[in-house]
Amino acid sequence: MKNVIAILVFAVGTVFSVNAQDKMMKEVPVRTLALEQTSGEFTQKQITVSEGTYVFDITNNGVGHEVGFVLVKKGKDVSKPENHIQTAYVTKAVKTGTSQTSKPTKLERGEYVYFCPLNPTSTDNTLIVK
Repeated sequence: MKNVIAILVFAVGTVFSVNAQDKMMKEVPVRTLALEQTSGEFTQKQITVSEGTYVFDITNNGVGHEVGFVLVKKGKDVSKPENHIQTAYVTKAVKTGTSQTSKPTKLERGEYVYFCPLNPTSTDNTLIVK
């Protein structure tokens, strides 16, 4: 009887383990989009990516003060924080010569604009998601 119970426990444990592995295999990987700011601009003006989940890695290359990152769906008022995709904000202000990342952000098809609220970058920077 002990052998039967041991076999059942092993079989149930194996099924849960396989199900957990299957679930992990189906999860979409998080990709990184690296963007660099210099004084007054992003060095990348337009980026095209596929749908998915991304982390934004923002580098401050000699700006001389802290920078940030804001992402907004194109057509929305960029001056209103409620239109910002808040998971795309860097987790803290980016000091000169350093980088910071955002939280994972799911991007769906469409166009987005990005800019820095602390560095007078243009709001004409475009992220296209296909």
